[in-house]
Amino acid sequence: MNNPLVSIVITTKNEERHIENCLKSIVAQSYPNIEIIVVDNNSIDKTKEIVSSFCHSSLSCHSREGGNPVCPPVSFFTYGPERSAQRNYGLMQKAKGEYAMFLDADMTLSPDLIKTCVDFIQQNNYAALHISEIVTGEKFWSRVRRFERSFYDGTVIDGARFFRQNIFVKVGGFDETMSGPEDWDLDKKLKQIGAIGLVPSGNNQAVIYHNEAEFNLKKYLSKKSYYAGSFVAYINKWGKNDQDIKKQLGFFYRYFGVFIEKRKWRRLLTHPILGAGMYLLRGMVGVMFLMKSKNNL
Repeated sequence: MNNPLVSIVITTKNEERHIENCLKSIVAQSYPNIEIIVVDNNSIDKTKEIVSSFCHSSLSCHSREGGNPVCPPVSFFTYGPERSAQRNYGLMQKAKGEYAMFLDADMTLSPDLIKTCVDFIQQNNYAALHISEIVTGEKFWSRVRRFERSFYDGTVIDGARFFRQNIFVKVGGFDETMSGPEDWDLDKKLKQIGAIGLVPSGNNQAVIYHNEAEFNLKKYLSKKSYYAGSFVAYINKWGKNDQDIKKQLGFFYRYFGVFIEKRKWRRLLTHPILGAGMYLLRGMVGVMFLMKSKNNL
C-alpha cells in the first residue's frame, strides 16, 4: 500500500506544559510515514529540551502490530516572529511530505487521525481537510467552549489543517500580515484551487483534542481582542461583500445561523445551560470586537 509522507508542523513558544503530550500523540499514530517539524519562537522554558529528547531517541518510536518499530523523525528549528511566519517556514521551507498538517502545541491527535486524513483526501481528491476539534476540560467554561466548537466543524468558521503540500505552496501559505483571520484567509485561497472536505470523525476516532487548560475566560477574551486587530486587513483584502466574510463576521450567522443550520438547533434544546453559556460568551466576544473596531477607526 502506498503511504505518502505526511509532514506535521508544530509551532511553539514556551510550551513546556504541552509539547510532550502533543509529540507523543503523533508518535502513537497508526499511520507509518510521518515527519515531525517543530518551529519554535525563541522559547525561554524547557520546550527545546523536551523536543530534543524526542530527536533521534527511542522516545520517538512505537511498535506497529505485525512490523518493526516506527520512529518518525523529529526536527527542531527556531523562527519567528508570529505563528503565521512559523507555520510558513515549516510547511514551505522544511516539509518534505506529499501532505502536510499544522498543529498548536496544546493539541493532541486521536490514534487513527493521520491515516483517516490520507485515505479520505485521496479517495475524494480534496485540496484540504477540516478536522473536528474537541476542547478538553471539565469546568463549566471548558464544557461551554467544547459545546460551541462542535457547531463549527466544516463551516466557514472552521479552518483547514490538513492539505496537499504543493497546493499550500501554490497559494502562498499563510498571510504573514495577519494574526487571527489568517486561517480563514488560507481557506479562501485553498478553495480557489479545490474543495475542502470534513474528515469523518467516526466516534472520535479521527479528531484533534485541544487542551485549553481549563479555559481561562480573561485569557480567552484577551486573545480574541488581539486577533480582532487583523480583521480590518482581512476584510479589505477580500471585500466586505464577500459571502464568507458576511458569515464569519456578520451578526446573524455568528449568533444564530451556524447554530441552527442543518438541524443543529436540536443540540441547543438538548443542552440549554451550555447553550446559554455559549451565547453569554459570544456576547462578550462581540462587545470586545465592537470596542476594538471603534478604537481602530
